[in-house]
Amino acid sequence: MKRVVVTGLGAVTPLGNDVPSFWENIKAGKCGIDRITKFDTESYKVKLAAEVRDFEPRQYMEKLDVLHSDLYTQFAIAAAVQAMDDAGIAGSVESERFGVYIGTGIGGISTFMTEHTKLLQSGPRKISPYFIPMMIANMASGMIAIRYGCKGPALPMVSACASGSNAIGEAMRLIRHGYADAMIAGGAEATVNAIAAAGFSNMQALSFSEDPLAASLPFDSRRSGFVMGEGAGVLILEEYEHAKARGAKIYAELAGYGSTCDAYHMTAPQPEAEGGARAIADAFREAGLDTDKIYINAHGTGTPMNDKVETLAIKKALGEERARKCLVSSTKSMTGHMLGAAGAAEAVVSVLALREGVAPATIGLASPDPECDLDYVPLKARRAEFELALSSSLGFGGHNACLAFKKAEV
Repeated sequence: MKRVVVTGLGAVTPLGNDVPSFWENIKAGKCGIDRITKFDTESYKVKLAAEVRDFEPRQYMEKLDVLHSDLYTQFAIAAAVQAMDDAGIAGSVESERFGVYIGTGIGGISTFMTEHTKLLQSGPRKISPYFIPMMIANMASGMIAIRYGCKGPALPMVSACASGSNAIGEAMRLIRHGYADAMIAGGAEATVNAIAAAGFSNMQALSFSEDPLAASLPFDSRRSGFVMGEGAGVLILEEYEHAKARGAKIYAELAGYGSTCDAYHMTAPQPEAEGGARAIADAFREAGLDTDKIYINAHGTGTPMNDKVETLAIKKALGEERARKCLVSSTKSMTGHMLGAAGAAEAVVSVLALREGVAPATIGLASPDPECDLDYVPLKARRAEFELALSSSLGFGGHNACLAFKKAEV
């Protein structure tokens, strides 16, 4: 089978609107959570979110494209442009061999809200003719494909909070099995809005803390829910020989991928972590490295069940002895939960952690939960040499995904 490498990275996040600023703030342990500014929270229990700030879509898109696209698509395009520029790949791939997989949990929910309000207030004639294309979940992939002339597969991955990871993993399989030479792959989400906050609040999924430093608390005994985040992450995946032939910069090799379903419950993880453990084990086994030098970017949402079950999944997948030697962290402690974009942004983090030998911290982890007893790199980033980076994602519907990156042997 063909090898798949990462040759470009892009990110729009609550910690920075490009990869360098995002990564520096991750290493510094900066918190991207603050008071919600996008809607009036007076009647809401939730007061905090991790918003993307100072984002200017006109840096990446023409005015008409901005007007005719949802914010989630704008985030995706911005991250894709960054990744394409970073890879320097434009013009070097046959259009029929170049594809786009962008995951999203919800798609254009802000557009849906805006147009529904118009319908109620002013009637059907006021609905935008662009309403449907702006809202649908495939449009980020579609618009990126149009921009770069990608005539290979261009699809969305919609698997809730696993969407970004599934998009990257499925894109890897396309290249590995010879259907594409390169893929633009990642995830995007823009759900910090009134209706999403109400929905997540009413299902008791969110933290209602009003202290930004004590809201997203993965693996901490005080954790009480996740914090909404938003943004996008995009990777350029390329067949190794193709990348080598054009002299591309290679960040890492995407060497393993696991994808499973709990088939258990709409929102709750399976208590024995069977599905999550299989996804991690499959990615680890496929990577083909018998090593203890592992960094794991955990899903780590800060919800009571998720963190406990994910701890168990890591132990079952790797064996307890190896699991205890891993450095595990949840960067959602800094970014909040970026939903369909989370796995993609965390894949960017995992690649850079492997490349630079830095395990980001789980900030805020001051009161460890006895049932979450692995090394979660509390409070401060740590330097260490890694041979493998695993990035796991768990989504509503029981979707589990794990990506395994290793240093590229050139």
